[in-house]
Amino acid sequence: MKLYHGSTVIVDKPLVSYGRYNLDFGKGFYTSNMQSQAEKWVQRFISLGKKGIINIYNYDDSDIQTKYRYKNFPDYNEEWLDFVLACRSGSKDYSKYDIIEGGIANDKVFNTVELYFSGLIDKATALQRLKFEKPNNQICFINQEVVDKLLYFESSYEAKGVYV
Repeated sequence: MKLYHGSTVIVDKPLVSYGRYNLDFGKGFYTSNMQSQAEKWVQRFISLGKKGIINIYNYDDSDIQTKYRYKNFPDYNEEWLDFVLACRSGSKDYSKYDIIEGGIANDKVFNTVELYFSGLIDKATALQRLKFEKPNNQICFINQEVVDKLLYFESSYEAKGVYV
């Protein structure tokens, strides 16, 4: 499977330790199986006058459910919402997983998550709003050994223009 990672540089040797804390699935190396998602992500760099580099990887996911500690959130549901909020607040121990896959709290989803996190809407309302959103995809690698075994840098290119 092909995975994509948006950055300002070529990332031929991904490092999980380089990521930021308090993201959707905690600190790790984030990728997507959706090229368009990576292209949208780098637009924030391009808008700041930086390069937007799309890194492409081959990913061997054939044994992830049996050989690794893999967590998948196929939908925006209560479990996903609780997990993301706990990771973003710094109270979730996500390190018990090697790989976490699920939806991204993109702009529309993020607004709902923030309204719930701030106490402006209740969980039932948040879940009702989220059920109409089709999840984008992110795969977060938490464990460096797993990245080294399963993720192989293939190529990269500089993104140009605005992707919608």
